[in-house]
Amino acid sequence: MNAHRALVFMSDPVTAIISIMMVIATICISYYSWRRGGFQRGHGLQELLRIGIVCLVAVLFNQPEWIEEFQPEERPTVAVLWDDSRSMETQDVVKKQSGTPPSEESSSSGKQAVTRAEFIQDLVDPETWKSISERLHVVIEPIKSAPSESGTDLYTPLAELPDRMKSLLAVVLMSDGDWNTGRPPVEAASQLRVKGIPVFAIPAGSANRLPDVELVNLDLPTFGVTGKVVRIPFTIESSLPREYLTTVTLKTSDGATLTKDLRVAAMGRTSDSIAWKPAESGDFTVTLEIPQHGDETIAENNSKTAPIAIRQEKLRVLVVESLPRWEYRYLRNALSRDPGVEVSCLLFHPGLNKTGGGSKDYIKSFPGTIDELSQYDVIFLGDVGVEANELTEEQCRLMKGLVEHQASGLVFIPGLQGRQASLLETELNELYPVMMDEDQPEGWGSRTASPFELTERGRTSLLTKLAETQEENVQVWEDLPGFQWHAAVVRAKAGSEVLAVHRDVVNEFGRLPLLVTRTYGAGKVLFMGTDAAWRWRKGVEDKYHYRFWGQVVRWMAYQRNMAKGETMRLFYTPDQPQLRQTMALHAHVMSAGGEPLTQGDVLARIVAPSGKIESIRLQAEGEEWGVFHGHYVPGEPGQHQVTLSCKQTSKSLETSFYVQGEMLEQIGKPARPEVLEEIARVTQGQTVRPDELPQLLQSLAELPLPAPSIRRLQLWSSPVSATLLILLLAAFWIWRKASGLM
Repeated sequence: MNAHRALVFMSDPVTAIISIMMVIATICISYYSWRRGGFQRGHGLQELLRIGIVCLVAVLFNQPEWIEEFQPEERPTVAVLWDDSRSMETQDVVKKQSGTPPSEESSSSGKQAVTRAEFIQDLVDPETWKSISERLHVVIEPIKSAPSESGTDLYTPLAELPDRMKSLLAVVLMSDGDWNTGRPPVEAASQLRVKGIPVFAIPAGSANRLPDVELVNLDLPTFGVTGKVVRIPFTIESSLPREYLTTVTLKTSDGATLTKDLRVAAMGRTSDSIAWKPAESGDFTVTLEIPQHGDETIAENNSKTAPIAIRQEKLRVLVVESLPRWEYRYLRNALSRDPGVEVSCLLFHPGLNKTGGGSKDYIKSFPGTIDELSQYDVIFLGDVGVEANELTEEQCRLMKGLVEHQASGLVFIPGLQGRQASLLETELNELYPVMMDEDQPEGWGSRTASPFELTERGRTSLLTKLAETQEENVQVWEDLPGFQWHAAVVRAKAGSEVLAVHRDVVNEFGRLPLLVTRTYGAGKVLFMGTDAAWRWRKGVEDKYHYRFWGQVVRWMAYQRNMAKGETMRLFYTPDQPQLRQTMALHAHVMSAGGEPLTQGDVLARIVAPSGKIESIRLQAEGEEWGVFHGHYVPGEPGQHQVTLSCKQTSKSLETSFYVQGEMLEQIGKPARPEVLEEIARVTQGQTVRPDELPQLLQSLAELPLPAPSIRRLQLWSSPVSATLLILLLAAFWIWRKASGLM
């Protein structure tokens, strides 16, 4: 580094004249004083010291500075950053033809578009920048996707450049602007603005979405039951300007093929579902495909594949009732004839000395321990309460814990006797999804039948789906036989979902909710405000009645039965995990004797599709339910393998779950040129097109070189100068004092 040094005075003519006059006056006074003293040598030396002090003051009065200027020997640096992320593979750019501006809409011109990476390929070549390489040092670097997030971070590369590269003069940024991780890049632009480093931005890609039809979601459940219909919802997003008819195809790994005609809406999303009835058990993969439309440009996002386990399974259901009313009888028949359900009934018949019944479906008493009760996936509570020879408060507490900790389901079906009113004084009151009128425990009756009316949530719920299409389903519910009695419901509690209401009765809170669900802890609760579902058999036999209660049982037991072994059970929420969404893991662990494990070392080892392994230690909750909890945030889409192990029991459970979602970097999304334009504007740079390369090179060549580094030493305000002046004045005063002149 070359250095130039000089002494510079920061004075003006006035200060210079004053200084000269001050020195001349001092010389005259000193000469006059020396002459009066007889030109003695000692006196003359004192006057010379006086003149020296005044000369020093005159020099400092003109603000002298010692300046050292250092000229850098290396060439200034121009950093050329180009986006190397996955989104740059989007094919939506047409290079400029002779005499025409570049087009970003390939379909309208009939020309073959190139990818964004190909669009900037020539600018990545070092030969492109050779014309300015003699004056400037050009460094070409890619901006890669962040490995951990698979996204693009524009902030970090820009913010770190001044520290990594010496004498940084300017930055050339080539990207589609699609940043999705890190801090906003405009913050890095503000830092570059302060340092005087402009950014020349070259946007790549179309700001408008290409004509495309994309399969966004395939919401496949974790498992299904052999011989039972699996409903597979899906969502299609279209950016085509017109709606069109198509046929979606569902293919399973066992060779089955299902099709469904669908009308895809224009410029929006279309949601539907397709039903599949697996005939065999096992592990399957399901692929949903959409035929490529003639106008769309991206075919890679027209299909999705997901796994599902089909099981031969028996769900354990407990039905508790007092009088064997019609609702109970037909409910018991529906559940006992379901091949996937094993039902147990407990009948507290008033007037009888003992509980039970006359068939193998009946049990003699309510399960007395936690391990006995935890065998049941769903409990139906009919017109029963906390009374003599019926339920106890301890049994109500156990049922609450079963729902809260072990993800079982609980169904309330009150009746004319009003016995459930006593349950509101137990811990089960917290589980009720509705507020009841305690002054009317027997409910309300009517001579004329009234039907249910589905709410907006009820129209899309799996519980209330009695027909294949939404329109047909609404019509079915309107045509169902009505009810002549309903429970005295006031309103739904906060956090509950109302699926159906009374069509004719309204209070100050709106229409009475009669079919209400809620989530409590890890389990689910359903409130059925009438006891007339058995009437749905009129004219159609078991078509709707069996289907409804079968759906209720499977919906409530679904989460609890995601994965289970002899002594361990694993379930998680949400049941269809999404990428980067926190999952709550729940494990139910039993000891070798069948009792819940209260304390233990429970570990979940999760292997992501890339092979990355993460171990999560689950923490015990409570002292009697054997439930352990933990959290996991999936960072990759696809199949995740899980091994649940317990050190105390030496048992393990192997299962898997499928994470849906797309990586942050996606092909086919619109570019964001406004991001690059803002960066260039903030740094006082420019936004240019690749065909404007000569102008860009000219602008870079004309940039002023970095100013030399200057080091200034202000002598007039230096502590050394002040100290020297004080010492000289002190010496002058002491000398004159010693000479007797003062």
